[in-house]
Amino acid sequence: MYKELEKFKSSNSFTFTVNDSLEEVCNAPEGSAGIFVVYEIDGDSKELIMVGSTGTVQNDGTLKTKNGGLYDKIVNGHQFAKTGRKYSWPAQMKLENISVLEVVWYETFNADVKAIPTAVEGQVLQNFLNENAKLPRWNVAF
Repeated sequence: MYKELEKFKSSNSFTFTVNDSLEEVCNAPEGSAGIFVVYEIDGDSKELIMVGSTGTVQNDGTLKTKNGGLYDKIVNGHQFAKTGRKYSWPAQMKLENISVLEVVWYETFNADVKAIPTAVEGQVLQNFLNENAKLPRWNVAF
């Protein structure tokens, strides 16, 4: 785990296989803001393959979230095509022969902590870039 994520106490994870319904297994809260990291699990190895975030901090310090928050971003956010992850992730997993994903989410902006979701996402991606000289393979750009 990245050290910059340790301070976020509102956090959880779930696993996802091609046979699962992302809508059913996703335990991220609705109406929340933060980041999620996606790992490919292969036996005992775990590889970070994607980092995403949701939520925008306004100039008055308030948070603007889309209605579904982290849950909606994970389940219905577009990736690989103009379609939600609930459809595109299983298809991509089949293409790459991935059997299990682990998704870990962190609420970065709430009553207890005020970290801008995209800033935290950027820090995690920067650290990954520093260590690997590239972004995680499911992150197209940042």
